[in-house]
Amino acid sequence: MSLVTRCPVCATAFRVQRTQLGARGGKVRCGKCGQIFDGVSSLVEEGGEPPLHIEPSPQLGLFDSSRRVSTVEEDAPLPGFMADEEPSRRAMLLWGLLAVLAVAALGAQAAYRFRSDLAAHFPAARELLAGACRPVGCQVHLPRRASEMNIESSDLQADARHEGVIVLNALLRNRAPVAQEYPTLELTLTDEAERPVLRRLLTPRDYLGAGRPLEQGMPAGAELSLRLHFDASRARATGYRLYLFYP
Repeated sequence: MSLVTRCPVCATAFRVQRTQLGARGGKVRCGKCGQIFDGVSSLVEEGGEPPLHIEPSPQLGLFDSSRRVSTVEEDAPLPGFMADEEPSRRAMLLWGLLAVLAVAALGAQAAYRFRSDLAAHFPAARELLAGACRPVGCQVHLPRRASEMNIESSDLQADARHEGVIVLNALLRNRAPVAQEYPTLELTLTDEAERPVLRRLLTPRDYLGAGRPLEQGMPAGAELSLRLHFDASRARATGYRLYLFYP
């Protein structure tokens, strides 16, 4: 048996079933104005009143597509300002070219910064790197890692055959995994109070002589024995200090 309830807002009457009223505690939604109201307390009797204009069940208003307003203009074209503008082929090519140039610039900067290490690890690339350096005035040196170039041992003795002449013996070792530049040595003679009385810098050409090429450097893991003579007749030295460094 159907009942009639009236919306308290728009006064529209609806025919409802008992099962509909009991589904949600009597709460129904008006299919005309959308108001939620108590359908039980708003029940009306059909007898003795003027004929009512009966609307469909308020429950149907929730599912009737004709009563709902579409939120998307599916058939209407989008306004011009909302339309997606497809990038032109020329713009895409330009962006691609700029990306390639950016990557090339980063690669060139890295090659410039680490040119010596690259040449040490890839000897075949040394000439190419040297040629690229000439226009900008840079040079491709061998690595200069003083922490991996050690003085393994050294001693300073008087030359028994020549008065006033001292002899320096030293052993250098390259502990780096790549060839390195030969270092510069600093020899300092000291007196009894360990004050310097004579200092001399020894470049690679001074202790290697003219017969050994410098551009190849000291090979990885290699050792080099030095024996150098100095005239110390004008210095009263009793001790010495020996350091290596890269200028």
